[in-house]
Amino acid sequence: MNQSTECNNNNSGRARWFLLLHAALLVYSCSGIFSKSAAGQRFMSLPFILFYGGMILVLGIYAVLWQQVLKHLPVTFAYTNKAVTVVWGMLIGMAVFQERISGKQLLGAAVLIVGCILYTLADRDEQAES
Repeated sequence: MNQSTECNNNNSGRARWFLLLHAALLVYSCSGIFSKSAAGQRFMSLPFILFYGGMILVLGIYAVLWQQVLKHLPVTFAYTNKAVTVVWGMLIGMAVFQERISGKQLLGAAVLIVGCILYTLADRDEQAES
């Protein structure tokens, strides 16, 4: 296999793990749906227990996905992208709970996304040099 083919296969594998990382972060963000729903229930009622159990289940799924991602991506890269959960949380809050997103929240989300992109580009350039 030549170096170009090896590089393309590596990039394809990395892209797949990047997508799994963001799927895991979306799953993690969904735990907020269950926790907020549980908070609206009477303590230890059946709905409270079901919502709380759903949150624990979602967090368990996230933990397994996160460990798999960490096997294939650098920890610094994964943690940098974890900031995207703020954006997922805002979108989920808007879609599920009809929460409003302010201009300041949008600006903050944009700063987070730009930071993740800049880190990803810097990491890619650093790997290309080595």
